[in-house]
Amino acid sequence: MPIFISQGRYSRDAMQAMVRNPEDRTKPVSKLIEAPGGGLLGYYVTFGDYDWLLIVEAPDVRSAAAAAITAAAGGGVTDMKTTLAMTEAEAMEAFRSAGSLAASYRLAGQSV
Repeated sequence: MPIFISQGRYSRDAMQAMVRNPEDRTKPVSKLIEAPGGGLLGYYVTFGDYDWLLIVEAPDVRSAAAAAITAAAGGGVTDMKTTLAMTEAEAMEAFRSAGSLAASYRLAGQSV
C-alpha cells in the first residue's frame, strides 16, 4: 500500500480544548485512517512549524485524500500537507520508468 506523510496544525479551538481536557488522539486518528482500509504507522506531536505528523498507509490516493478531507472539514486541524512516500525500490522503479519515457518525450521548444 502507498505510504503518506501528513503534517498539520491544530486549530486554536482544538488546542484550547486539549489544554482543558488532554486526550490521546491516536485512537480517533487511527479509526479515521482505518475506515477506508488504511493503517496508521505513526502519529507524532511535533514542535515547530507543525503540531503533528502522521505516517499512514492507504489503499490508494483517493482513500488518503478522503481521510485528510474529513479531518480538515471537522475544523480541528489547519494547514495540512500530505506527501507520498516511496521506498527506495519503488523510487528505482519510477526512475526506470522515467528512463523509458524520456526517449519519447519532447521538451518545450525542442525540434522534432
